[in-house]
Amino acid sequence: QYSFQENGWGTYLAERLVRKCDVVNRGISGYNTRWAKLILPRLITESTSADSIVAVTIFFGANDSALKELNPKQHVPLEEYAANLKSMVQYLKSVDITVDKIILITPPPLQESAWEKACLAKGDKLNRCNATTGQYAQACVQVAKECGTDVLDLWTLMQKNQDFSSYLSDGLHLSAKGNSFLAAQLWSRLENKLSALPSLLPYWRDVDHTNPEASLL
Repeated sequence: QYSFQENGWGTYLAERLVRKCDVVNRGISGYNTRWAKLILPRLITESTSADSIVAVTIFFGANDSALKELNPKQHVPLEEYAANLKSMVQYLKSVDITVDKIILITPPPLQESAWEKACLAKGDKLNRCNATTGQYAQACVQVAKECGTDVLDLWTLMQKNQDFSSYLSDGLHLSAKGNSFLAAQLWSRLENKLSALPSLLPYWRDVDHTNPEASLL
């Protein structure tokens, strides 16, 4: 949901692709794979033209990996999380969206001290830990291997040889820098898929102003 805010990774992609295709955001704050699996058939229906879809991203794990004893509403057990991801991929395949169009994204790492501060401000205890989030990220990578989809291992990439705290605004959600990092990583995977797409409408200088119908209709 936050990806379409200013400097969000969804906004970045939409701006890049405004002349090529629509970027549809159906990420909803707080949701987990248990809920997403149920609503996916409403978002992409059997009547949706698979040919009109060039890529689908599935980005879950930060909520599923919440600690059960402290956040039972959002928590989803690790095995069920993996099964839910597989179920979503299988559903997309059932409506003729091929695996080469599907990109799984792991949860980002958790900066525990910053998130604990955010939790305490709400009167809660620290309800996530980075090691547990890492287990969910590994499961996401494994599901991608088993299903034959692409995967963006954000959890590993953000921690590679660097302090990742600047990638997060509150220890959990992406900062502007984190959004930019994700956008760049995702674009490197999407660019080849999308570069061949034709422009939706001609550049304005190419429109015949004396007969615009010839250029636009």
